[in-house]
Amino acid sequence: MKDVIYHNSHELAYRKPFGAIESGNGLSIAISVSQTISPKMVILNVTDKNNTYELEMDFLDRQKGFGCYRTHIDTGGCIGLIFYHFTIITSDGTFLYGNNKEQSGGEGCIYKEGPKPYQITVYERPHSMPRWFSEAIIYQIFPDRFYNKNYPIVKNPKENSFVYGNWDDDPFYIKDKKGKVVRWDFFGGNLEGIAEKLPYLRELGIKAIYLNPIFEASSNHRYDTGDYKKIDPMLVTDKDFTELCNKADELGIKIILDGVFSHTGDDSIYFNRYGNYSELGAYQSDNSKYYKWYQFEEGTKCYKCWWGVDALPNVNEMEPSYLDFIINDRDSVTAHWMNRGAKGWRLDVADELPDEFIRQLKDKAKSIDPDSVLIGEVWEDASNKISYGQRREFLYGHELDSVTNYPLRKNFIDFIRNDIDAKEIYKRVMSLYENYPKHYFYSALNLISSHDVPRIWTVFEERFRNEVIIVKAMKLIILMQMTFPGVPCIYYGDEAGVRGYTDPDN
Repeated sequence: MKDVIYHNSHELAYRKPFGAIESGNGLSIAISVSQTISPKMVILNVTDKNNTYELEMDFLDRQKGFGCYRTHIDTGGCIGLIFYHFTIITSDGTFLYGNNKEQSGGEGCIYKEGPKPYQITVYERPHSMPRWFSEAIIYQIFPDRFYNKNYPIVKNPKENSFVYGNWDDDPFYIKDKKGKVVRWDFFGGNLEGIAEKLPYLRELGIKAIYLNPIFEASSNHRYDTGDYKKIDPMLVTDKDFTELCNKADELGIKIILDGVFSHTGDDSIYFNRYGNYSELGAYQSDNSKYYKWYQFEEGTKCYKCWWGVDALPNVNEMEPSYLDFIINDRDSVTAHWMNRGAKGWRLDVADELPDEFIRQLKDKAKSIDPDSVLIGEVWEDASNKISYGQRREFLYGHELDSVTNYPLRKNFIDFIRNDIDAKEIYKRVMSLYENYPKHYFYSALNLISSHDVPRIWTVFEERFRNEVIIVKAMKLIILMQMTFPGVPCIYYGDEAGVRGYTDPDN
C-alpha cells in the first residue's frame, strides 16, 4: 500500500497539527500518490456533525516518483468529530484510501469500497484542570470491604442481611433460584475506619480518595440508592463524613464521591416499592411527587430499569423536579455533599446520563467550588463513544474533567501477558493520544483494578502461575501506570497484593 498511496495521521508532514484541535483552528491534510497510477484528481472526503463535502486537493510537488497533494480544513463553527478519507481518480479507475481496519490512526490502507475514516476531535475550549488533581495519585475505596474501626462490632446491621464473623472470610451471595440476591452480605467497613487509615494513605503519597457509594442503600455496593442525602447507617453518620473530609483535608487529601444518578434503588424513599419509607413513593402511586422521575408503562406497575435489574429503576434525568433535586436546588444533592467537604464526583455509567444533565451538574459543581473535579465512568475511547444512538460530547470542553481509562488498562495487561507486541500497544496508545484533546489525555484516570474488574494480581496469577513472575509483572504494570501521562488510581489493597475476582469477590 505504501508503494502506491500513503497517508499517516501521526506524521506532521501529512496532518498538521497532530491530534485533536480546538474549534476555529485550521489544519492541513496531505497524501502522497505514486505517479505510476497517473492520478487525475485527488479528493478529500469530509464529514462533520452537519455536513458531508469534498475538497479537491492541490498538487504541491513531486519527490522520488510520488506526487504530494494537500488541502486545508477549517474547523470554525464546528464542535465534535470530523471524519475523512481520500478518493484518488486515475485513468484506470478510482482508489479509496482510509484509516487502517482497526481505526487506530497512523498509516492507512486502500479500499475498494467503504473506507474506514480517520477521526479529528474538535473541542470547544481547553478546560482548566485543577492542579491538585493533575498531580494526584487517587486511592479507590469500596467502603464495606476496607476497614472497620470497631471490629468485630458492626454498627447498625441491616435487616435480613448477613454479616461475616471473620474479616478474612471469602465473600459470597445468598440468592434465590432465579439468581436474585435475597440477603446482602457485609463485612462492616465504615467511614471511621477510612479516617483512621488516612496517615497510612498519606505515607503512600495519596492525594485523593474516590469512595464507592456511601449513601443509604440495601446492598453492600450501594449503587441502589435509598436516600441521596443520608449516609448509610452501617457507615455511621453524616457527621462522620464531614469529619473524614476535614481530617483528610488537613493531610492534603481530597474526597471524591460516586454519583449514581441514572437510577435509584427500588427500596428507596423515591420509589418505595416495599413500603419501607413513610413518604409516598412512585411505585405506590402516580400521585407521588416522585412519579415523574421514573418510566412506567401507562396504567401499570411495569417500569424501565437499569440493564433489566428490577431493583434499579431508571430515572428520567431531565425531569425538572429531578434536575432540581440533584443539581439546581439550594440544597441539591450536589450542593449538600460538596458543602460538607466533597471535592468532586465520579459519575457512574456516564454514558447513560444525558449530555445536558452532565453539563448542568458540572456547572453547579464549579459554581460551588471552581477547583472541584468531575470524572466520568467510560469503558471505551471516550472521544467517539456512542450510547443510545447518540454521539457523546464528553471531551468537547463543557462536560467531564476526566474519564476512566479502561482502554489503557487493557493495553497494559495485554502487553505484559504477551497477548500483543510492542508495535500493537504503540498503535493502541497512539490512537488514544490522537483522539483525545491533550488536556484530557493527561487527566485520564489510569486504573489497573477497580470494583468492576478482577484485581490485577489475580489477572496475572491466572496467566503466569508463578509468584516470582507475578511480582515482576506487578512491578512493571505499576511502573507503567505511575509514569504514563494521566492520573494513577489504585484500587484499595492492590498495593499489598490483594487477590480478587469479579462480583462478589471484588
